Order: sequence, then C-alpha cells, then structure tokens
Amino acid sequence: MFVKRFSMAVLACLMLSACGGVDPNSPLGQRKAIFKQMLKTNEELGGMLRGRVPFDGARFAEGAMQLDQLSHEPWKHFPQVREQDHTSALDDVWQKQARFQELARNLEAATGELVIASNVQPYKASYLGPAVQKVEDACSACHKEFRDH
Repeated sequence: MFVKRFSMAVLACLMLSACGGVDPNSPLGQRKAIFKQMLKTNEELGGMLRGRVPFDGARFAEGAMQLDQLSHEPWKHFPQVREQDHTSALDDVWQKQARFQELARNLEAATGELVIASNVQPYKASYLGPAVQKVEDACSACHKEFRDH
C-alpha cells in the first residue's frame, strides 16, 4: 500500500515538473512577459485599423506609446550567454549579436515612428496603417532570423 501511494506521489511530482513553467523572474520569463504584452498591444492596434476592434484615437495613441516603451525592454533580458532553459530563441541570437541588436533598434525606430504617426489628427487609417505595418515587419524580420517557430 505504501509503495503504491509513494509511486503515485512520485508520478504526480514528475508530471507537474514536466509541465514546465518558466520562472517569471528569470531572463527568459521576463522577456516572454514583455513579448506577450507587445503582441497583445500590437494586436489591439492592428484590430482597430482592420475593423475588428472599434477605433478609438486616444486609445490607439496610448497603445502606440505603450508599444514603444515595451520595444526597448526585452533586449536587456537576453543574457550574454544562452541560458539552459528551453527558449524559442535560436543560437544565432548569441552568435550574431550585432545583427540581433540591429534588428532590435529597427523595431525601436518603427515603434517611435508609430508614436509620431498616432499624434497626427484627425486619425486616418491611411496614415496609421503604414506605421503599424512597419512595426509588424520589424517584428517579423527578427523572428525569421532569430526565432525557432
């Protein structure tokens, strides 16, 4: 009876540990949280422009500012040496740092341009759309080179 209970307890612990979960305070956990916030914010902005979410100019401008602030954050959570945790980042992040940093700066520039575009009134999708697309293109360029999909 004891062996059966002990075995079940060990099995439960193994199953829970296999579920993973990233330490939210680790570099990986920090950057994942930032990237998720960036994605959520960008989806809302794109949704406003594509008619999936009602357009609200003030909310759009606020989202653009938030996205710009977030775009400067994840890079500091990439340690000098690749961590042992399972990550979607390819080894090239650490092997091609100059290119990785170049793409990071491109994203920061694109979000900065989005902030400027979002301050022009009256709000027009024809003006905001290209700025959002530039942000999305900057994200995509980095993912294509440095993310394991």
